[in-house]
Amino acid sequence: MRATLLRYRWQLQTVAYFGVMVGLGLAGAALGPTLPSLAAQTGVTIGAVSVLFSARSLGYLCGSLLSGRLYDHLPGHPVMAAAALLLSAMLMLVPQVPLFWMLVGIAGGWGLAESGLDVGANTLLIWVHGSAVAPYMNALHFCFGLGAMLSPMIVARMMAASGAHASAYNVLAVLVLPVVLLAFLPGPRAPVASAEHAGMPRPSGLLPLIMAFFFLHVAAEASFGGWIYTYALRRGLADEAGAAYLTAAFWAALTAGRLLSILLSARLRPRTLLMGGLAGAIASVAVIAVWPADPAALWLGAAGCGLCIGPMFAATVLLAERRMPISGATTAWFFVGTSCGAMTVPYIIGQLFEWRGPQMLLLAMAVVLLLAMLVLAALLAFFPIRPVSRQQASG
Repeated sequence: MRATLLRYRWQLQTVAYFGVMVGLGLAGAALGPTLPSLAAQTGVTIGAVSVLFSARSLGYLCGSLLSGRLYDHLPGHPVMAAAALLLSAMLMLVPQVPLFWMLVGIAGGWGLAESGLDVGANTLLIWVHGSAVAPYMNALHFCFGLGAMLSPMIVARMMAASGAHASAYNVLAVLVLPVVLLAFLPGPRAPVASAEHAGMPRPSGLLPLIMAFFFLHVAAEASFGGWIYTYALRRGLADEAGAAYLTAAFWAALTAGRLLSILLSARLRPRTLLMGGLAGAIASVAVIAVWPADPAALWLGAAGCGLCIGPMFAATVLLAERRMPISGATTAWFFVGTSCGAMTVPYIIGQLFEWRGPQMLLLAMAVVLLLAMLVLAALLAFFPIRPVSRQQASG
């Protein structure tokens, strides 16, 4: 009877974390399609409004360091509920402020809230499922992609219906609110370190390399998802509605990639998924670069890029989990890497847009993806999988 109750609780917790990631995806993909509207709202240029990416990611970085410690020392679900309340409030405020510096501050609070949900969902899922987490981790990030895919479509529909982006942000804020119900669901506890790993030092240099890889592939995801809308408009390859649906197509392909990775993770190692994904993403960017005036090439490249980048986040977490024990603080450092990538590269691309034009998005993507391949090669060469017990291996 006790085993049945525990299994039911695990299932309920898992479904709840999936819901958290859907809400996180809804919020995370909203900024890109609304950048021109937010620039007009505050009277700044596209280059200036790209600071919002950096502000949100700076908030995310600070929140990652804070929330990692909170999850190690406090019940996780109330922390996640508080982060959801903050995120909903920030989304409500985004379209209301006329001053750019106020919008920058709200973007920082937006990122702070997102990190609390992201660190929590990833850490607590590992605590629930342990060494059997692989398919659940891939499903978790599929749910993020699902929310990110729906977000541009919601934005496009709301803006078409009302003529303003405020209604879109209000709808997204309401959709995030159900996460608050997590406060009433018992959460998992941090696992006690096994005798095998107690006192085992983490290999020197492993965490910085993993952080660097998170930095690069998340920078590629955030940059393409955040700027493809403006790229399509500036190149004259789509109108506003078409650019929004192109953005949705990127996130839809990313979601499909994460769904496919649930099946592939049972047959392929994380390293294989990551190498294949990077190669495919580089090829997809090349398609857009070779045929820059062809809308079909843009759609094909955007879909291919999303499909290939999709499995990377979960596969990177699994790659790390096989090489070190995962705590809330460790997961937080992973998200420091992601937030730094999402903070710097999209901002740089915004400046390049103003300086040399939209084609700089493709050059930046190629450079970031090639660097990611080099970092992954170093990670695999110098840090093999940590030994596991026979019981863990069977799990």
